[in-house]
Amino acid sequence: MRELRVAPAPGLPEGLVIPAAELAEQFSHASGPGGQGVNTSDSRVQLSFDVAASVALDDTQRRRLLARLGSRLSGTVLTVVAAEFRSQRRNRVAARDRLAALLSDGLAPLSPPRRATRPTRSSIDRRLAGKRHRAAAKQARRPPVDY
Repeated sequence: MRELRVAPAPGLPEGLVIPAAELAEQFSHASGPGGQGVNTSDSRVQLSFDVAASVALDDTQRRRLLARLGSRLSGTVLTVVAAEFRSQRRNRVAARDRLAALLSDGLAPLSPPRRATRPTRSSIDRRLAGKRHRAAAKQARRPPVDY
């Protein structure tokens, strides 16, 4: 197994390289279609990465990942599973891609908070005019009321 490379992205200007020693792969039987080979081949891949013990991350990156991916972590270990392909090799690539995407998203800086704005007077007038127009169209469809 070779190291995992995360492409440069916002929050990762130089990208990130996770050494192979920090990644743990486990293989098991995958469920689903596959014919006779489904019960004999270990094509499901479980790729794990310990965020807290990683030497590839600095303290800021480590804190950010632990905070943002907290719901996905088991302790401090991030695990992804790939079982959509019948080939173990393709599932290994899919798991590595998925882990790289999670790390990239987790290390991206937060977007600035939304500033509350008020609607303009003309947009309020347009909305109310549209409501009056719809009400008039619906009123015209009603049969006349006889008392």
